[in-house]
Amino acid sequence: MTAQLRAELLKQRSTRTNLSLLSAMLGLVLLAVLLHGLALPAEHLDSTSEQLTVVVGWGEKLGALFAALLGAMSITSEIRHGTIRPTFLVTPRRARVLAAKVLASMFFGAGFGLIATAVAAGGGSAALEIRGIENQLDASAYSLFLAGGAGAAALWAAIGVGIGAVVRNQVPALIGICAWLLFIEGLLVGDLVGAVGDVGRFLPGAAAAAISGQDPDKLVAPAFGFLLLALYTVAVALAGSLATARRDVA
Repeated sequence: MTAQLRAELLKQRSTRTNLSLLSAMLGLVLLAVLLHGLALPAEHLDSTSEQLTVVVGWGEKLGALFAALLGAMSITSEIRHGTIRPTFLVTPRRARVLAAKVLASMFFGAGFGLIATAVAAGGGSAALEIRGIENQLDASAYSLFLAGGAGAAALWAAIGVGIGAVVRNQVPALIGICAWLLFIEGLLVGDLVGAVGDVGRFLPGAAAAAISGQDPDKLVAPAFGFLLLALYTVAVALAGSLATARRDVA
C-alpha cells in the first residue's frame, strides 16, 4: 500500500493538468471574490455572515469544486488513456489502487482548498478595505474558514475519485460534478428550499460550506457538516470501489 501511495503521489505531482487546474482555480477565485466584494451594495456586506458567505466564501466553493475535478481526473484520465491497465497488473487488488488514489487526491485536494481560501481571504479583505467597509471577520473566523476549506476540499477530492470510478468516462464525470456544485444544489438549497424543506442543508455542497463556518443561520454546525460530508465520502468511495472491482478496465 505504501508503494502504491507513493506512485499515486508521484502521478499527481508530475501531471501538468493539475497545474492548469490550480491556475484556473486561482483566477476564478480572485475574479469571484473581487466582483462580489467590489460590486455588491455596502449594506449587503456589513455583517460577519455576509462577508464570509458572499465574499470570501467563494474560496471554499471553488476550492472544493476543483479538488473534486482533480480527484475525478486522477482515475478517469488513466481509464481514458489505458494506463490504468498496467497499474492493475502491478497491483491486482483494485480496491488498494483506488484507496491510494483517494488518499493522494485528498492530500492534493486539501492543498487546493487551503490555497483557494487563503487567496479568497486576502482578496476579500483587500476589496473591503478599498471600499472602506469595516472587516467583521476576526482571526477565529479566518482560521475556521481556512481549515474548513482545506478539509472540505480534501473530502470532495475523494468524492471525485469515487464518481470517476463509477462513471469512468471523463467528460460526463466532470460535467456532472460542475453541474451539481454550481447549479443543481444551489437550486435545491436556494430557490427550491421552500418546496423541499430543510433537506438542502444536508446535501454535500452545503455540508462543505458549513465546515468553513459559512451561513450559520441556514447551514448545519461545522462539526456536523464535517461528519456529514465524511459519510458522503465513504459512501461514494465504496461505490467506486465496488464498480472498479466488477468492471473490466479495457
